[in-house]
Amino acid sequence: MQEVESIATPKARGFVNKEGLTPQQLFTRNHEDMMSKGEKWMKDTASSCTVVGALIVTIMFATAFTVPGGNDQNTGFPIFLNKKLFMVFIVSDALSLFSSSTSVLMFLGILTSRYAEEDFLESLPRKMIIGLSTLFFSIAAMMTAFSAALMLREQSWIFKPAICLASIPITLFVSMQFPLLVSMVNSTYGPSIFDRKMKRWF
Repeated sequence: MQEVESIATPKARGFVNKEGLTPQQLFTRNHEDMMSKGEKWMKDTASSCTVVGALIVTIMFATAFTVPGGNDQNTGFPIFLNKKLFMVFIVSDALSLFSSSTSVLMFLGILTSRYAEEDFLESLPRKMIIGLSTLFFSIAAMMTAFSAALMLREQSWIFKPAICLASIPITLFVSMQFPLLVSMVNSTYGPSIFDRKMKRWF
């Protein structure tokens, strides 16, 4: 609708059909069912992703206070504080916590949206794009923190296969949701359905 309006004359936008409906009113009436289905899909997707994001927030918050190796009984500082892998663990944990919190807020914004017609044009897709992107990043950071925690225990033989297995959740989630993210980015911020070089009709 927006693309057609961009090449139509101002006079044509106010024309009415035999039923006395303007183009905007006709578009709204013909797409009521699509808007209802879109609202349901948005809410279902946001609800599912909110659960995942909330779980990551809970895990990462708890992990920040139960660092690998424990704390020194005399100083209270973490035993592995001076190791580079420990800094990787802390930074990954913080990034995962902050990004998952952001994703939860974005998905809550979707759930509490008024779902007006104009919201489907940019507002809702933008929130979904930010939410999915930060959720992807939080999962990757969480797996990085997990791998770093295992590698701090150098005597353990299990850390190498465990690190390899840690990539499986990331791969599965990205393979299922990344096409959706790309599609939403292209439809929201991609090129017009019309050639922008074409001349206007007026």
